[in-house]
Amino acid sequence: MNVESSAVRIGVVGLGNIAQQHIGNILQNHVSGAKLVAVCSRGGDGAIGEFGVLHYGHYQDLIDAGICDAIIVATPTYSHREVGEAVLEAGLHLMMEKPMGLSVAEGEALLAKQGDTTVGALMLNQRTDPLFLAMRDIVASGDLGDLIRINWTMTNWFRPEVYFQVSDWRATWRGEGGGVLVNQCIHNLDVMQWICGMPKKLRAFCQFGRFHDVEVEDDVTAYLEYENGATGVFVGSTGEAPGVNRFEIIGDAGSLVFDGHQLQRTTNAVSTSAFNQTTKEMFGMPQTSREVVAADRGVNQHALVLQNFVDAINGKAELIAPLKDGLNSLAIANAMLMSTWKGGDIVLPLDAVEYDAELQHKIAHSSLRQKANVEVEIDMSSSYR
Repeated sequence: MNVESSAVRIGVVGLGNIAQQHIGNILQNHVSGAKLVAVCSRGGDGAIGEFGVLHYGHYQDLIDAGICDAIIVATPTYSHREVGEAVLEAGLHLMMEKPMGLSVAEGEALLAKQGDTTVGALMLNQRTDPLFLAMRDIVASGDLGDLIRINWTMTNWFRPEVYFQVSDWRATWRGEGGGVLVNQCIHNLDVMQWICGMPKKLRAFCQFGRFHDVEVEDDVTAYLEYENGATGVFVGSTGEAPGVNRFEIIGDAGSLVFDGHQLQRTTNAVSTSAFNQTTKEMFGMPQTSREVVAADRGVNQHALVLQNFVDAINGKAELIAPLKDGLNSLAIANAMLMSTWKGGDIVLPLDAVEYDAELQHKIAHSSLRQKANVEVEIDMSSSYR
């Protein structure tokens, strides 16, 4: 591997499935200007390990070694705040796997540790999807007019029971702080607010352990209201197969419909509101034109975010997903759970202190599970949606 001597020296904490993905991207030269110098997981003894780099058994030992410029945290969610704070307190750059914590309160506490010269980023890889980028540009241009309705049915995050059985932390309040909302759908909630903005209020109906032997939510339906009067519906599930991925954004002057594979754009010749007020046709409708927005989606999303992180450290780029951006999607996920627990509307911004108190009560009655000793087949490419 030919790496410049000035390359950003990266350590990885955690050696699970997603950590292996990041390590592979670095070792296979998918991230220029980056060098893997160490990894950390239980069982490490500080010697050279399987990746040809030092393998530490505790994250603090890795931090204290002074050999890293930046650290990727890819540990179970419950340790994100603890490890992330240690990284930031040491003045090292941080790439955090999603979500940034169990709650908005944890996320805010983590952000408070970030120094002015420290680069903090979050692995929100779907922000690099060319079709989501196109949707964002179109909405930002104002060509759709005022937003009227948003709908995302995201139920093709199917996970079989074995996915949870082989983990001691997934789908527990103590280990993950939630289920489908803070794990799989955190990407969709981020993209939705990144493109359409934050809702002002929501009402959610979460079902807990509907499809799996888990204590957290694995099925969610939520209604959202926006400042301009637009409404939205979000549906997420890990219990449907084959499931649906359909994201609709309806504006006064046109619409965008992403069906999980392609993006269709419809443009009204006359805005709906203007046509509504002026037409003499009793059953008339504005003339429209349709096009399929073409884009090559065959990009390595995780490598692109890592490349952007390295470039930002070198002062060559603005971050695609700054650490602070993780608060919005986490706030929506937390609010949906809070709405279900309270049985009513939640007005945003979320009361982070109140939510954290409710979550801590759940955690107090939760425990990590005993991992099943099961042989599993793992194809990480099948986990991305």
